[in-house]
Amino acid sequence: MSNTDNATTVPYVVEDCRGRLQLYSDGSIVRSSQPVADIPLHDDASVLWNDVLFDPVHNLHLRLYKPSSSSTNSKLPIYYFIHGGGFCLGSCTWPNFHNYCLRLSSELQALIISPDYRLAPENRLPAAIEDGFSTVKWLQTQAVSDNPDSWLTAQGVDFRRVFISGDSAGGNIAHHLAVRLSAGSLAMEPVQIRGYILTNPFFGGAVRTRSEAEGPAESFLNLENIDMYWRLSLPVGETADHPLVNPFGPASPSLESVALDPILVVVGDKDLLRDRIEDYVRRLKEWGKDIQFVEFEGEQHSFITLNQQPAVANKSMQIIKDFIAKCNSV
Repeated sequence: MSNTDNATTVPYVVEDCRGRLQLYSDGSIVRSSQPVADIPLHDDASVLWNDVLFDPVHNLHLRLYKPSSSSTNSKLPIYYFIHGGGFCLGSCTWPNFHNYCLRLSSELQALIISPDYRLAPENRLPAAIEDGFSTVKWLQTQAVSDNPDSWLTAQGVDFRRVFISGDSAGGNIAHHLAVRLSAGSLAMEPVQIRGYILTNPFFGGAVRTRSEAEGPAESFLNLENIDMYWRLSLPVGETADHPLVNPFGPASPSLESVALDPILVVVGDKDLLRDRIEDYVRRLKEWGKDIQFVEFEGEQHSFITLNQQPAVANKSMQIIKDFIAKCNSV
C-alpha cells in the first residue's frame, strides 16, 4: 500500500459545530462538554436545585429548581424550560441555562423543570421531540405516584398549573408538545398545561425568508449555523420542509383545526429566524388561536438566556409573568 493510500484513509472533519462537535468522514463524532457561551454561574443559594434521572433507558436527566423559601403559602406552579442548541448542542447544566432557571424559579415562585434530551447527529429527529414528550409523561407519573419525588408532592406543587417553555430548539419542542397535547392536555390528567412560551423557536424551511437571506454572517445564529444544524439533526435525506422543522411545509399536517392552549412567542428583531417566527404567529392568529407576539429591539437569537443586561432580563421576565397571570385567570 502506498503512502498516498494511507493518507486517504485518515478520517477528516466534515462538520464542525461551534468547535464543540466534530463529525468525521468515517462517521465518528467527537464532542466537548464545554459550553458555547463563556458565562459565569450566578447562584446565591436563594434557589435550590437537584438533578433527577427521568429516562434510564437513554440516561437522560432533568434539573429541578425551587425557591429555598417561598414568598407565598400556596402550592408552587410548575414551569418547564427546554434548552436550545440546534438539536445538536446544549445541556441543562450549561451556565447560561442554569442561571436562567435560577432566576425563573425565584421570579415566578415556581418549581422549574429543565430537561435534557438526546442530541443529533447521534440521535436525529424525532428523538428530541419524543424526549420532550417523555418529560411531561414523567411529570404525570409523579402526579399519580404514591411515592413521588420529594420535590413533587401534591402538597408542594400544583399539577394543574403547568407551563411549558423552550428556547430555540427547545421552542420547537414546545410547539410540538402544544400540538400533540392540544388544548386542555386531557391525556395528561391530573397534569394540566395552561400555556406555552416559545422564545426564538428554531423553525426552518426550504425557501429562505428575507431575514434569513439578508442576515449578517456575524450573527450569533447565522445562515451557515442554521443549515448545519438541520443537516446534522434531520433524518438522513430530508429537507428543511420536514414537518418537525417547518410547521407549514408541504407535508405538514394543517394546524387550522387543532385546538391549542395559549401561546406566547418572544423573538429578537435581529434574529435571522425573525420573519419565519412572525409568519408562524400570523398564521396561527388567522386561524383563531390565542397567540401573543413580543419582539425585542436589537436582540439576536437566544438572547433570553445570553443577554445579562438587567433591563432586558427584567422586561422578558415581566412579559412571562403577565402571560402566566392571564392564563391562570381563565
